[in-house]
Amino acid sequence: MSMLRATHLAKVQSEMYERRWERFYVKRPARIVAVNRGLSGITMRHCEIVDISQGGAGIHVTTTIGLPEHYYLQVLGISERIGCAEIYRNGSRIGVKFIMALPENMLHRIVRADFMIGDNLDQAKRR
Repeated sequence: MSMLRATHLAKVQSEMYERRWERFYVKRPARIVAVNRGLSGITMRHCEIVDISQGGAGIHVTTTIGLPEHYYLQVLGISERIGCAEIYRNGSRIGVKFIMALPENMLHRIVRADFMIGDNLDQAKRR
């Protein structure tokens, strides 16, 4: 009986679900890369990362039709792909949780690259 109660009251503890990360607001172009059914190929669609943290991101897409619940996020200018599990869909806005927390240096590159791209675009327009 005590084992039954222990199992019933047991909680899975994971840093991924307990920890909240600082969120950075970026307007960063990216791609959603989804594997087709039966591993028959991949589908890519453009999106924009609205905000990002080490644990997840908010993404804006033109349409969610045909989009699976698990896919990879590829930030333009960064070679690594980030595994994502979808949490919610609200119109054209999608919230995802990353399968593995982003290393701080990768998050820094994404946030910093957004800052650098915006700065370079402003300078280019002035010329």
